[in-house]
Formats: sequence, C-alpha cells, structure tokens
Amino acid sequence: MSKTLKEIAELLRDANKKVQLIYAFNGSGKTRLSREFKELISPKNDEEESDSEKSKVLYYNAFTEDLFYWDNDLEGDRDRKLIIRPNAYTQWVLQEQGQDQNAIAHFQRYTNPKLTPQFNPDFSEVTFSFERGNEQREPNIKISKGEESNFIWSIFYSLLEQIIEALNSPESGEDEASGFEHLEYIFIDDPVSSLDENHLMQLAVDLALLIKKSTSSIKFIVSTHDTTFYNFLHNELKTKSCYLLECLEDNTFSLVEKNGDSNTSFFYHLDLKRKLELAIEQNSVQREHFILLRNLYEKTASFLGYPRWSRLLPGDNEEGRTAYLNRVIQFSSHNTLPEMRQTQLRPEEKQIVRHLLTHLMDNHKFWKQEV
Repeated sequence: MSKTLKEIAELLRDANKKVQLIYAFNGSGKTRLSREFKELISPKNDEEESDSEKSKVLYYNAFTEDLFYWDNDLEGDRDRKLIIRPNAYTQWVLQEQGQDQNAIAHFQRYTNPKLTPQFNPDFSEVTFSFERGNEQREPNIKISKGEESNFIWSIFYSLLEQIIEALNSPESGEDEASGFEHLEYIFIDDPVSSLDENHLMQLAVDLALLIKKSTSSIKFIVSTHDTTFYNFLHNELKTKSCYLLECLEDNTFSLVEKNGDSNTSFFYHLDLKRKLELAIEQNSVQREHFILLRNLYEKTASFLGYPRWSRLLPGDNEEGRTAYLNRVIQFSSHNTLPEMRQTQLRPEEKQIVRHLLTHLMDNHKFWKQEV
C-alpha cells in the first residue's frame, strides 16, 4: 500500500524496535525520510533553544555535510581549508569533550593513515596534509569529496561514541551527557562514500559494535543504498527489523518488511553470478566471494520459495548439507575485524566456491548459453 513519507516515519516510530535497517536505491527518498522522521519526533519550534538541548532525535544525512564547506583560497591557491559552521554538535564533541584526536584516528582508518587533518584552536576550520614521513610533506591539500564525507562521518561517529557511553551510565555520565538526556532516536542515512570493501567492512563493523554496545533506551534507524554495507550490518546485528523502501510512480512510497534469508541481499542475482564466474576464471577467489556466493544462494532460495537457503546446497539430506553450510558460514561471517583475517584462500577452499556455484547453476534452472 502506498504511503507518504510522513506515514512511513510514523510506522518506524510505532514499530518500537531498537534497530531498523532500510535498504533503498538512490533517489528513493531516504534523506527526505530522515528529515520527516526528525520533524515527527522533534519538531523545531523554539529557535532560542539549541539543537542538542531539545532534540529527541540525532540524524546523519546529506544535511549534516552542509555544516562543512571549503574555503579554497581562490586568489592565492594555497591556504585551502574546510570551514565548520557554528553548531551545537561539533562544539560539544570537539571542544567540550575533546574528541578531535579520536575523530582523526577514525578518519585515517577509513582512508589513509598519512592523510592528516589539523583543527584550528577554536575548531572552526580544518586543514589537511599528506605526511609521507620525510621532507616531501604536502600541506594544505584539498581532499576528495569522498574523503570529505568520511571525515564528517568520523566526527559524527565520535559524537555517537561519547553520547552512547555517557547514556549507558547516566549517573556517572550526567555531565558528559548534558544536552542529550532526552535523546530517543539516532537516524543514520548512508554514511558510505567512496570506501573500498575493506574499509567499508570496517565502518559497518564499527557501527554495529557501537549499536550493540548501547544499553540505554535509544533506538537506531540506518538507511543505505549500498548492498554490501546493508549485508554486513544485517549479519552483525542479530536483533533488528529490515525494510525495502521504494518510491512509486505517483511519487508515493512503500515500506516492505523483509523476512527470512531474502532480507540479507538486494544484489541482482545475475550480477552476483557474473562476479563469481569472473573470479573463478581469473583464479582470484578470496574470502569476500563466499559472501557473494551466500548472497546468490539466498536470492535464489527466496525466488524459488525455499524456507532456508541451505536447502539448495549439495547433499541428499540435512546432514549431507551441513558440512557445506558450516563452511560457507565460516567464510562469510564478519565477527572479527577484516584486517585480522586472511583474505587469501587455499586451493581447496577456492574449489568449494567453484563447486557450489556449478551446483547451483546445474540444479536450479539457471539459463546457460548454448554453444
């Protein structure tokens, strides 16, 4: 049934879930939904009261990035800096809580450890340099749009860390949580921008760990257009509700709850198949291809109506399929940080990917080109 974004925001509010994940294609209304949700939960009535003091919802979206803009020094083309508009959030996390070094550390983990931000004393602007560890230091560089987005997310993530830690212990963290005592919701829309897969995994794991760490009554809503990011969060967060947001032709919207294995992937199944075939052909199968293989099995099982994707695995009975199931789950789980796990596979492990893909193609009616 088609709905307005306000009605969908009301559904999310009334669901009363700790975590809700939303997948949507770009242009489907994710950012507008986050604004509608903010207005629903915490309408802006009192202009004299600061955002942090009155808000019941904290959100990250494209509007968050508008708090930052570039002064490119067009005349001298030297003194390039990122300006931070005055706002309660960055003032609280950077000035009052002194989290600038943590924000820098997060940014460097998601981008490059040599790409170094420097805040000015009152945290109203940031310059960037590339530290090579020798005399070839590059000062006052302008970072890419993707790097800029990652930097802003790193500040926001540091803000979330401080808020969650303070609200987890309301008595000991009363001063630290000042201004956020009434916070009820955190709405995060697409913190993913120009990250390679390893850093994308890192960001998803970090966010999932932070959400699981929260013991207060705060509820989280995360929306994204990135299938990999969605899948990682889905696997990490065991207790959550999952949805597909779509914009309809009449400019109304639908929010469909996804249940079972089908909600772990929104990849188009033929694209998954193509990526796996290419990796096998080039002998470049790595751990990540077990994730794609699992997604392909899940997508196929959902289409064919199987209650569990494991029913498609080789074997005449449940016992025979268990060995393959355990192997796939072992290589497609994300319970540890990616850099601590070996990405290269042994030949017999690569052969499992080949065997399981061939089995799926041969036994479940995938079309093959005639030669």
